[in-house]
Amino acid sequence: MAPFGPRLLLVRHGIAEDRSEDRPDGLRALTPAGRRRTTAVLERAVALGLTADRLMSSPLVRARQTAEIALRAGLAPCLELATALEPGADPLPLLARWLATPTAGAPQTPGLHPPGAASSPRADPSTPAADRPLRLALVGHEPDLGDLAARLLGAPLGSIALRKAGLALLELPRSAQGHLEDQAAAGAWSLQQLLTPRTLLA
Repeated sequence: MAPFGPRLLLVRHGIAEDRSEDRPDGLRALTPAGRRRTTAVLERAVALGLTADRLMSSPLVRARQTAEIALRAGLAPCLELATALEPGADPLPLLARWLATPTAGAPQTPGLHPPGAASSPRADPSTPAADRPLRLALVGHEPDLGDLAARLLGAPLGSIALRKAGLALLELPRSAQGHLEDQAAAGAWSLQQLLTPRTLLA
């Protein structure tokens, strides 16, 4: 039996256009350089085995574009948009629902499963499916993702931050499964990796 239960991969959106008074924040897109760097980072992450069974993203343009790049890189088989990942929202209830029903099939939103995307999560074929930890990837914003990680780790808010196109991998021991449904799992998770684009592309 695998020593760990669910795994959570947090992904901050890539470098986006500057804020502007004549453009709503939600419409800010990745810059060309941001697209290139995000693509290189996520392709490298997938090559290192950082994949997920489900991929959920903030619907804001810069986050959605980052998630679509992750989808094309093979990080997950399909993409869902979630308002709980918008700036200032609380993603913890979303995570609790996933933990409560982790085997539920992920709906494939029309237009968010581009041609050529992986049809199933990448996994080590030598590992029995029942022994593989469940994996969720969330694409969103700072400081929300960093604060979510801090809450799960029982660390002070503001103590963890993801750089643009950076990633954090957290794991929940099997012994702690079921506790997050009542939001009592603070400190139960462990931080396995906190990766910057520079580290991944070195």
